[in-house]
Amino acid sequence: MSQRPRRPIEDYALIGDHQTAALVSRTGSVDWLCLPRFDSGACFAALLGDDGHGHWRVAPKDADDCTRRAYRPDTLVLDTEWDTPDGSVRVTDFMPQRDRAPDLVRVVEGLKGEVTMSSTLRLRFDYGSIVPWMRRADGHRVAVAGPDSVWLRSDPEVHTEGRDFTTYSEFTVAAGERVTFVLTWHPSHEPAPKALDAEQALRDSVEDWQAWAAHCRYEGPHRDAVVRSLITLKALTYAPTGGIVAAPTTSLPEEIGGVRNWDYRYCWLRDSTLTLGALLAAGYLEEAEAWRDWLLRAAAGDPADLQIMYGLAGERRLPEYEAGWLPGYEGSAPVRIGNRAVSQRQLDVYGEVIDSLTLARRAGLTTRPHGWRLQLALMEFLRHCWREKDEGLWEVRGPRRHFVHSKVMAWVAADRTVRAMEDDPALPGDVTRWRRLRDDIHAEVCARGYDTERRTFTQSYGSRELDAALLLIPRVGFLPPDDPRVIGTIEAVQEELGTREGLLRRYSVGGAVVDDAVPAATATVDGLPGGEGTFLVCSFWLADALHLTGRTKEARDLFERLLALRNDVGLLAEEYDPVAARQLGNFPQAFSHVGLVGTALALYGPDAAG
Repeated sequence: MSQRPRRPIEDYALIGDHQTAALVSRTGSVDWLCLPRFDSGACFAALLGDDGHGHWRVAPKDADDCTRRAYRPDTLVLDTEWDTPDGSVRVTDFMPQRDRAPDLVRVVEGLKGEVTMSSTLRLRFDYGSIVPWMRRADGHRVAVAGPDSVWLRSDPEVHTEGRDFTTYSEFTVAAGERVTFVLTWHPSHEPAPKALDAEQALRDSVEDWQAWAAHCRYEGPHRDAVVRSLITLKALTYAPTGGIVAAPTTSLPEEIGGVRNWDYRYCWLRDSTLTLGALLAAGYLEEAEAWRDWLLRAAAGDPADLQIMYGLAGERRLPEYEAGWLPGYEGSAPVRIGNRAVSQRQLDVYGEVIDSLTLARRAGLTTRPHGWRLQLALMEFLRHCWREKDEGLWEVRGPRRHFVHSKVMAWVAADRTVRAMEDDPALPGDVTRWRRLRDDIHAEVCARGYDTERRTFTQSYGSRELDAALLLIPRVGFLPPDDPRVIGTIEAVQEELGTREGLLRRYSVGGAVVDDAVPAATATVDGLPGGEGTFLVCSFWLADALHLTGRTKEARDLFERLLALRNDVGLLAEEYDPVAARQLGNFPQAFSHVGLVGTALALYGPDAAG
């Protein structure tokens, strides 16, 4: 079996049906798809291994990269085109919003001349580890293994040949001719799935996406980038529950060849406030309310058991194991399934949940009667534990610390509770207690988390490390933007964590930055070997902080540079390597796109100043 070289992370485009998603490369290969949910086992896992771990390529015979590709305007319908010596052809990929079974549709259309096409379908269930049994049934090719079955049909029917546990087909399309493939996942114990009308599904998908995008209230510069980011966030939303996954992938590395490879197919509470704010500001109240309701369900229970992340429906157990049969993206092992950071103590999530509830209340979302009771229960727990150490926002796997950002978010929880009770005196609770807590946290953070010699807040009490999350201090209202401590912190973070391009790393990991190289991590911070790229959402935070402190031109220049890092279809991963000029980490990353939307609204929205 000949192997294709691995594609750069940014070579992929996203398609999805609001319950799962696929990544399609510039060669026309679907190299990642989990069925039936985002967190299910992948049936195409070549992204983290090789072709033998599953993929589906539809492209002109002997062709490589496409000539051009683009989403249809304001949709998640992808058109990929090749110009060949014999003619031109287009492959349109999409996943229609499902009735019950998930479908992946690939429409081949001749544009000019006559082109010989090749389809190679290599299904491997359970992240590439299981070769299914293939058979023919009712005009379909059917792959079955355990609980999974996948049904493939074409219209008009093309000849398929099975060899090497792979389904091959070769056919020609002339100008104006179309061949449609539909791949459908179905529980193996149930009868055959209902056939999809692919042409009608294509029309419906385009209309549905464009109608949804038209609700975007933002009309400022770079609206296309904002809408694309919002479409990406919608695509990462698990429709049955409203939960938004951090990314549809696992184990795309933060350093090529390194071990910082995590499973991001879950929903993080830390993202809640910024995601909710972006959706509300852009006019997507229905999605914001669904996310808020997911948050209330996930956070319900004993406040001491509040987790930093949950499954798509609020599942709590997300055990982590290593898929040893997968070599990892470009040899970046291990490949991890699940995420044991779920058991970490991160005190900032209490502030993020309460800030989200406050934001929802002020935006006029439908009130949930148990929301305030939950908030008071969270506050009562926080009152007793806010002085404890934790693992912090970035889920370090080193020793617990008194992270300043965690303490600031505890202050946010108390502040928002006080403000809510002042706005509505009918709300039950002891406002004096929460005012006192707010004052105590503020005083301690300013005394123990601020380095007077260097004029900056630090990552944790008594440390010299910095943290990009400190840029959120003025945004959450802990201190005003013109406070000298805020200005000093922004300057220190920009100088010590920034690169020549103005991009930021998340935090100091020991040693000085030499040019743009990322120094090796030390166990004193995150307990992990190796380094990582610049963290894109942190760079958006820097643009926000610069704008808040009156440096708007500098903020807009940085925003323009960040927009230029998107791939050709407008997508961003978690991180960026400015030396190799490539994207890193899981892809596409919800937090990066939330940052893009938030910064665009801050710089150019109706409430922007400067």
